[in-house]
Amino acid sequence: MMGTMKPHPEMIEGPEAAARFDAIVRKVLSVPHEEIMRREAAYKRQSAKNPNRRGPKPSQGRNATLDIGAQSPHA
Repeated sequence: MMGTMKPHPEMIEGPEAAARFDAIVRKVLSVPHEEIMRREAAYKRQSAKNPNRRGPKPSQGRNATLDIGAQSPHA
């Protein structure tokens, strides 16, 4: 019974695996860098809108931290 099961696609070795790897690398490299950056920026904008986001929140910019320090009465 165990000998009739198909292997998972990740387990294929030999010329077929090399052909599959070559095909996926060609797909990835065929996308222009500008398109990748545009999609990543759109994804970041969308994920920043999520109020329940886990992890560190994005900073509001360098000037926001400098303004807080400038108002310190201990300066």
